[in-house]
Amino acid sequence: MEFRQLGKSGLQVPVLCFGTGTFGGSTDFFKAWGSTDVAEARGLIDICMDAGVNFFDTADVYSNGHSEEILGAAIAHLPRESVLISTKATFPFGDGPNNMGSSRFHLTSQINGSLKRLNVDYIDVFHMHGFDALTPMEETLSTLNDFVREGKIRYIACSNFSGWHLQRSLDISAQYGWARYAAHQVYYSLIGRDYEHELMPLGVEEGVGALVWSPLGWGRLTGKIRRGQPPAEGSRAKEGTAGGPVVDDEYLYTVVEALDAVAAETGKSVPQVALNWLLRKPTVSSLIVGARNADQLRANLAATTFTLSTDQVAKLDQASQRPLPYPYWHQRQFAVRNPAPPSYR
Repeated sequence: MEFRQLGKSGLQVPVLCFGTGTFGGSTDFFKAWGSTDVAEARGLIDICMDAGVNFFDTADVYSNGHSEEILGAAIAHLPRESVLISTKATFPFGDGPNNMGSSRFHLTSQINGSLKRLNVDYIDVFHMHGFDALTPMEETLSTLNDFVREGKIRYIACSNFSGWHLQRSLDISAQYGWARYAAHQVYYSLIGRDYEHELMPLGVEEGVGALVWSPLGWGRLTGKIRRGQPPAEGSRAKEGTAGGPVVDDEYLYTVVEALDAVAAETGKSVPQVALNWLLRKPTVSSLIVGARNADQLRANLAATTFTLSTDQVAKLDQASQRPLPYPYWHQRQFAVRNPAPPSYR
């Protein structure tokens, strides 16, 4: 398994990270993801460890903490230093106005709660799960810096930030000498390339690694959806299910047809090609992949066993390209001073 540096931190992470959103399934939202129990989770984790994937991602809100509890029980037989644990806080956890956000009050409660649920002494990567516009960034970052100094967290990260949210946060950390965001957990896929417009160039410039969530676009890039073969009612790939973005049918079919062509050339599956395409992109440190069972997990792990050619990457780039939003289309008109970033070349 290939390991990459997490941004410009000193931490090395495998290029695949196992997402544990399927652990628990104890709320209506997460039942659609799966309901893996401790025994099943331990089996999946052992498959990951055997393949060299020792990075596991969860969050406090995944099944109201049940995912963290199952993950903690499932890794209990492993030496703590042999695994990397990523979890998150910010979204509502319980009732009351202070049980949400990135305030010192909420984060202190959540980091201690996560440590207890995971049954560990420290967390390797702790994310702000979303941006909190009501809490001063200084309050959030000073709190996270305290956690690092106390040994509760090794590295801090953010998720779903805009470009200015991330840049301002990095500037504040630099101003005070506090811990800085080493990574940004982002949505990025062949049918969701918004990350490339501003966040990717920022990540290159500032040394922030991308941890990619939903790399198969809410199940739309599994190979089960093609022209004349729409997603089933109630599936996660159906428009709007599980919070996913709306994707134009014709655009999706065009991308999948390009994936089919490359899959035929390589002898690999459509999802394996889609994952491998992401691994060829700048700033990407690790892809967060999930699985309901061992067969799905092994298939996803095999996405790292080959390398797409330059021509194959270009074919997928072209099929998935979308019109640039403002101001990027305008800047591109002045190409002599605004050359296309690496992912567009």
